[in-house]
Amino acid sequence: MSLLGSVSEPSGYSASLGSDDIRFENDKRLLLVTGRANPALGARIADKLGIGLSPVTTKTFANGEVYSRLDESVRGADVFIVQPTIGNPEEGLTTNDALMELMTMVDAAVGGSAHRVIAVTPWYGYSRQDKKSAPREPISSRMVARMLEGAGIDRILTMDLHSGQIQGFFQKPCDHMTAMFILTQYFTDLGLEDLVVVAPDAGRVKLNKRFAAKMGADLAILNKERPAQQVAEINYVIGDVKGKTALLVDDIIDTAGTLKAAAHAVLDAGASRVYAAATHGLFSGKAFENLSSAGFEEIVVTDTVPLRPGAPDNIKVLSCADLLTSSIRQIFTDGSVSDVFGGENQLF
Repeated sequence: MSLLGSVSEPSGYSASLGSDDIRFENDKRLLLVTGRANPALGARIADKLGIGLSPVTTKTFANGEVYSRLDESVRGADVFIVQPTIGNPEEGLTTNDALMELMTMVDAAVGGSAHRVIAVTPWYGYSRQDKKSAPREPISSRMVARMLEGAGIDRILTMDLHSGQIQGFFQKPCDHMTAMFILTQYFTDLGLEDLVVVAPDAGRVKLNKRFAAKMGADLAILNKERPAQQVAEINYVIGDVKGKTALLVDDIIDTAGTLKAAAHAVLDAGASRVYAAATHGLFSGKAFENLSSAGFEEIVVTDTVPLRPGAPDNIKVLSCADLLTSSIRQIFTDGSVSDVFGGENQLF
């Protein structure tokens, strides 16, 4: 990775000891580092900040161990590390590699005497393992929070957590962003008529109710049961979708089996067209096959994670770089992150 610059914002203060006037001057530095999980997003953020990415060496040894080195001094700087904890096949990175790479970069920044280290993790891996649903299960999302804090983060910046209580797993500040305004603006601009927003299950009703209110749309709910992990059964639709354009809204699209079943359910209930929207397009396993046969007009996600090769033509990716850039600026200048959303970033 080539050497790129950083941005400085001056600030100062003075102190007086007896008759001597001692004046201190301090230049704050913002350094932006990206790992291999989503380097394109890091580059977009750097471009919008008007700075270069701070150079970093990252690699995986033959035995599978991850290595990171920050290639310029970070002493006294606010270091923002852009790394969703998701695999990137093009970089030869697994989900667990991405998590480990993030922690090694955090440790490197702490060891390099950074002033603050902020993890910019728009997709927070293990977020679905947020509670015990069976005896002797781990609460893995809490464990990951402890690992990141143990590595030395001063705060974390993330987006659309699977459940709001994950914020409580952190002792350090957790800034929770949302892509709802990006997605609602996109569908508003499409000018869809007779729109009904469809919640995939009861757990997503609050989010979908807010989404529908922003769109001025009706709300429907799918009755869903999970007989096993990553297996979903859609029984029926609660609400009127007949002759309307249905928009299925969720936080994550993973294998898309649930989304395919949901699309068939609303079409069988009489919907004329069906769209889907989600913040995180993980698209694991047979996701692309499922989506290709689901009958969607369009599936809209953001770039919190990189889009895998082979995606169907009806997948649309919106960038969250503007949103993350604004939040990074607020953190760096000690401003209010909630002002970026007008105080409406707590959706759960």
